[in-house]
Amino acid sequence: MLPKDHFASVNAGSPPGTAAKLLTSLLIEQKRAWPQLAEGYRALSSIEVREINCNGFSVTLQWNPRRIVSTDAKVDDKTVRERKCFLCPENLPESQKAISFDGDFLILCNPNPIFERHFTVSSVKHVPQLLGAHIETLLSLTEAVSGEFSVFYNGPECGASAPDHLHFQLSPAGGIPVESDAKVQTRLVRKKMFNAVNYSSLADYGRRVIVMDSQKKEKMAAALAKLLIVMEKSDATSPEPKMNLLSTFQDGVWRSIVFPRRKHRPDVFYREGNERVLVSPALVDMGGLIITPRRMDFDRIDAKMLESILDEVSVSDRELERIFDAM
Repeated sequence: MLPKDHFASVNAGSPPGTAAKLLTSLLIEQKRAWPQLAEGYRALSSIEVREINCNGFSVTLQWNPRRIVSTDAKVDDKTVRERKCFLCPENLPESQKAISFDGDFLILCNPNPIFERHFTVSSVKHVPQLLGAHIETLLSLTEAVSGEFSVFYNGPECGASAPDHLHFQLSPAGGIPVESDAKVQTRLVRKKMFNAVNYSSLADYGRRVIVMDSQKKEKMAAALAKLLIVMEKSDATSPEPKMNLLSTFQDGVWRSIVFPRRKHRPDVFYREGNERVLVSPALVDMGGLIITPRRMDFDRIDAKMLESILDEVSVSDRELERIFDAM
């Protein structure tokens, strides 16, 4: 089901650059016609950032008050069941328009952006946030927007504010620090090559990460499918293994950067009063851009706190090695 006034359509087989051009046009039009989006981008122009040097790595803090709707989203089963799904086509704001992708997904401007170009790609059907049956869509979308955008996915228990509705997000290519970090040869730790996929991790990164590279789309799809199965063995109680994923396609190489997770939110998120720190790591945060919607957290977070948060929500070194061994 497409919105009555959908903006345009693009397919996986469209000429290179088609999707990026349409996305640029959509964003320009929506800033003009949709007041909520225009306000979101005005607010983005006044955000503040600062860099924190941690033990072996650095991260960027972004103070972004409008992101509180996502960072502090209630994602328990009862709340999700009782609210209207904000990604279902019939519930979209009247002014919001979409680009249809392959007829099954809508590319929408994100009204609470983290980046200068930030889009959500949601299924036209109300189906759960589970990647397994939609790996091909992830890779086709990655290819369609390659060169201009990266694609990322937050698991239903790892940062997705709509765990009941399948969606991906688009960020400007290179806009998340891990994209650059994963290209630093001195940081990459090669683990194995199997079935035309190269597996690596990142040294001294403060959280565990899997980097998979391949020149073959079908091999990457198979590797992602196997990764889900391998990680299920340690996360049997969840609908899907806890993880965040970033997907890129550049110079003929497919790259998937995966953060296997132990938990969704750190203990400090649930503390009372001034002891509460409103940080809820999703892909962007795990990738090195920490979103802080409250000024008090932006001002007080330091290296020690960040190191503790990232380590707490990430799987252990031992579990990471088990995953590599099983791939």
